[in-house]
Amino acid sequence: MTVLVCSHGTSSPTGREAVAGLVAAVAAVRPSTRVEAAFVDVEDPDVPTALASLADEPAAARPFRVVPLLLSAGFHVYVDLTESVAGEPASVLCPAMGPDDRLVTVLVRRLQEVGLVEGDAVVLAAAGSSDGRAVADCERTAAMLSARLGRQVQVGYISAALPRLEDAVAAARTPGSRVVVATYLLGPGYFADLARDSGADVVTAPLVDGGAPPTEIVELVWDRADLPGSGGGG
Repeated sequence: MTVLVCSHGTSSPTGREAVAGLVAAVAAVRPSTRVEAAFVDVEDPDVPTALASLADEPAAARPFRVVPLLLSAGFHVYVDLTESVAGEPASVLCPAMGPDDRLVTVLVRRLQEVGLVEGDAVVLAAAGSSDGRAVADCERTAAMLSARLGRQVQVGYISAALPRLEDAVAAARTPGSRVVVATYLLGPGYFADLARDSGADVVTAPLVDGGAPPTEIVELVWDRADLPGSGGGG
C-alpha cells in the first residue's frame, strides 16, 4: 500500500511547514509504507500528477490510498478527488478527516490553551463550502464540540456559506463576556488570518500549528487509510 495524503495547499510558508510536519509524522508511524503528499490547489503536485508518478510502482505498493487532509467532504472530495481517483484503477479514495471525535479533542485542547472559561461564548470558525454536505459536516462538528464543552457552539463560515464568521461572532457577543473562536482549519494560512480578524476576543491556533502535530490527527490519517472499501465522500 502507498498512502497519498492530499491537502488543500497554501501559499503560506508556515502553513506549508505545518502540513509537511504532519506528513512526516504520518510517515514515521509506518516506515515500511510509502507516504507521499499531493494538493488540490495552490501547490504541486496535484493528485493526478502524483498518481501518475506512482503508476510504475511495483504491485506491492498498491493500492494507492488517497487520504484527503480535508476537514469536511465537499467539492474537492466529491468532484476533484473522485475524478482523479477514477482515472487510476489502483487508487482508492478514503473519507475526509471530519467529522471525528479526535478533531474535537484537538479543538478542546486549543481552547484550553487560550484559557477558555465559564461564560465565554464559543464560535467554530470553518472554511465554508457551497456544497451542503460539507456544511452539514461542519454543523455536526459544532454539535460534537458543544456536547463536549457543555455550552452552545455556533458555526461561522469564512467563505461560501452562512452565517459569515464575523456575523456569528457579533451575534454571540453579550455584555461582560468574551467571544472565543475555535479555529477549525488544518493549518496556518490565509483563512486562519481571516479568522484572527473576525472580531473575536480570543482566537485559537489551527489544528496543526508548528511543532509536533497532534497524535490524534496522525492516528486519524492512518485510520482513514486503513478503512476497507474506502470510497469518495466519506
